[in-house]
Amino acid sequence: MKTTIYKALAAIAAITAYGHISAIDIYSPTDNEQAVPAVEATQDAPQTTGVTPGQVLDNVLSKVKLTGYAQAGYAYDDDGDQTTSSFNIKRALLYCDAKITDRWSMRFMYNFCNEVQDFYTDFRITNGPELSVRVGQFKTIFSLENPLSLSTIECINGTSQAVSAMCGVKNDPLFGTKYGRDLGMKFFGDLFNKKIHYELAIMNGQGVNCSDGNSDKDLLLKLEYHPISKFRIVASGQKGRGHAVGTADWNPDIAVGDNYRRDRLSFGAEWKSSLFSLRGEWLAGRDGKVDSRGLYFTGLITVAKGLDIIASYDFYDRNIDLEYDQTNVTAGVQYWFFKKCRLQLQYTRVTRQFDDNYNSIQAQFQVGF
Repeated sequence: MKTTIYKALAAIAAITAYGHISAIDIYSPTDNEQAVPAVEATQDAPQTTGVTPGQVLDNVLSKVKLTGYAQAGYAYDDDGDQTTSSFNIKRALLYCDAKITDRWSMRFMYNFCNEVQDFYTDFRITNGPELSVRVGQFKTIFSLENPLSLSTIECINGTSQAVSAMCGVKNDPLFGTKYGRDLGMKFFGDLFNKKIHYELAIMNGQGVNCSDGNSDKDLLLKLEYHPISKFRIVASGQKGRGHAVGTADWNPDIAVGDNYRRDRLSFGAEWKSSLFSLRGEWLAGRDGKVDSRGLYFTGLITVAKGLDIIASYDFYDRNIDLEYDQTNVTAGVQYWFFKKCRLQLQYTRVTRQFDDNYNSIQAQFQVGF
C-alpha cells in the first residue's frame, strides 16, 4: 500500500517539476506491460518508508515519457483587398506521459503558443482492454478527425472546416477557439478482439480551461468498427447545450450569453496503409435553429521514400437555409526527412458563396521527437 502511494505522489511531483509540458501520441500501457517493481528496503534505507527518495524518483522517471513537436511556416492568400503574406508559428507542443502502474497513467500537454490543452488521467478498470475511464481535459470524441494529432494530419490548415467548427477547434464564434477540447469524463474500451471500439463521454460543453456556462452537460458517443487492421468505420454523435461567448452572422438569433441547442452527428471511414491512405466523413450540426453540413475527403499516396502527394476536398455549409457554404480544394506534397519531421508545400483554391473566391499557398516546417 505504501509503495503504491509513493508511486502516485512521486509521479505527480515529477509532472509538476517538469512545468508546462504536453504530449503527441496517447501513451496507453498494454496488457503485456507490467509496473516497475518497487525497490526492496535495505538496511541502509530509512525504515520508516522502506525506500529512499532517490529510489522513488528513479522509479518514477523510468515511467515518464516526453514528446513534442513544433510547426512554423509561410502563407500567402490573395483574398481580394486583404491579400496577406506572412511567416508564422502555428504551434509548439510539449507532452509528458506518466505511467504510474500498468493500469494507471497520466498526460499533461502545453502549447507554448497559447495555453494548457491536455491534462487528464486514465485508469483501466478491467484486466483487458474492455473498459477504461479518463477524467480531466482532453480532445472531444466527436468526429473521426478531431482526435487525430496535428503532427500527422496531411493538410497544413489542420482539420477540415466542418470538424474545426463543430468541435470548437476554431471558426465557431458562438463557441470560441477551444482547440477541440473540453473538460469532463469518458469511458472507453475495445470489444470482440478489438473489432469494436467505443467511447462514451460527459463533458461541460464549454471548451478548454473554462467552467461550464450553464447547468447542462454534453453527452457524446463514438463507435468504431475495425473489420481489418487497415480499415475502420466510425460513427459519432453529441447532444448538448451551448452557452454563447460571441455572435455569428449566419446565426443571428443567438446573442452573447444565450444558452442554445448544440447537437452533432457524423459518419466516416478511413483506410490507412504504408503506401496509401484515404479518410472521409460526413458531418451535421444544429446550433439553435440553424442546421449546418460538412463533407471532406483527404487522400495521400507515397511515391518515394518519405515523399507523399496529398489531395483534399473539403466542403462546409454553415447555414443550409442561406448561401453560406465554402469549398476548399487542396493539392500538395510533403517530405518526411526524419521521424515526426517533415516539410510541406500546398496550394488551396477557396470557393465561397458568401464572398469572393481566392487562392492560398502555404509552406510548413515541422520538427518533433
